[in-house]
Amino acid sequence: MSRALSDTQRRAWLRLARTQNVGPVTFATIIARYPDPGEALAEVPRLARRGGGRDLRIPSDDEARKELDALARLGGRMIAACEPDFPQGLAALEAPPPLINALGHTSLLQRDMIAIVGARNASALGRKFAQTIAGELGNASLVIASGLARGIDTAAHEGSLATGTCAVVAGGIDIVYPPENQALHARIRAEGVIVSEMPPGTTPQARHFPRRNRIISGLSRGVIIVEAAEGSGSLITANYALEQNREVFAVPGSPLDPRAKGTNRLIREGATLTESAQDVLNVLRPILGAGFRDPARDPGPPLDTKAAEAEADTIRHQVLELLGPAPAEVDEIIRRTEASAAAVLIVLLELELAGRLSRHPGNKVSQA
Repeated sequence: MSRALSDTQRRAWLRLARTQNVGPVTFATIIARYPDPGEALAEVPRLARRGGGRDLRIPSDDEARKELDALARLGGRMIAACEPDFPQGLAALEAPPPLINALGHTSLLQRDMIAIVGARNASALGRKFAQTIAGELGNASLVIASGLARGIDTAAHEGSLATGTCAVVAGGIDIVYPPENQALHARIRAEGVIVSEMPPGTTPQARHFPRRNRIISGLSRGVIIVEAAEGSGSLITANYALEQNREVFAVPGSPLDPRAKGTNRLIREGATLTESAQDVLNVLRPILGAGFRDPARDPGPPLDTKAAEAEADTIRHQVLELLGPAPAEVDEIIRRTEASAAAVLIVLLELELAGRLSRHPGNKVSQA
């Protein structure tokens, strides 16, 4: 349910999102149990201690205020996952990012998007194709989302500046990376929209890029991969798109070009072979303008927290024994413990807050 946040609640929401060991799944689980962000924030240290952790790093109210003030000075704003203008595509994810920071024309986030991503060391033909198809899809009223990287991303943004482009960045919305895209960053800020999960001033690091890729695909109706070598970040974006039930489009290339290995494999595995904007529009037209399909979120009967935590105490050791270095499905852990789902999920939440558990795609977990 969409709702407005007071200034106090907004700071608490931001503090919870920035708390150590709190990722999208954990954030969503905590907020489902404690809808008021202030109450949720107060419960986090206790839950972490139950999981065997201590000294959890929680930003202060003053730190949250400073981050929001810095954002306001840039002309940007924070949009929480519970707010009405949070992008529909992100809201429909199984575990939405708790918040995004946005700079520029935020109204673009309410329009249908298509992502275009690909190789940083793109060929001249690949860049020309990305720029051309971006312009054609933009003329068909689609906003183009990409990651403001070198190569294909840059070409996609350049081709859609006039019609609407969204740059999702791995660092703060004010940090230009790569540096040579300074002028393009400024133009997107003035004519498009820049989005990030990170606080202003954050320098992008390798661990930030998968989170950025998840947002690129989550915002979009589908993802077009123009050139991608095996193991590239563009294929990570394609994998996120598949997990999110988004369409995947791939542009074929020469078998002699390593940059075509990933895209050609995607086509063999069922991605839509894409040679023109029409190939994309033929697939997307039936769903454009419609809402995203929300995941099943049946809350069930009201949770008896005391009873669930009492049961969690009896199975914590068993859950720990079932966890290993290899990711295991949460449903399989629930089945093997023969305990209630509520109790197992509480144990997993506590262990993650304690830094003893890692989350993986496909609703899987492992030892941290």
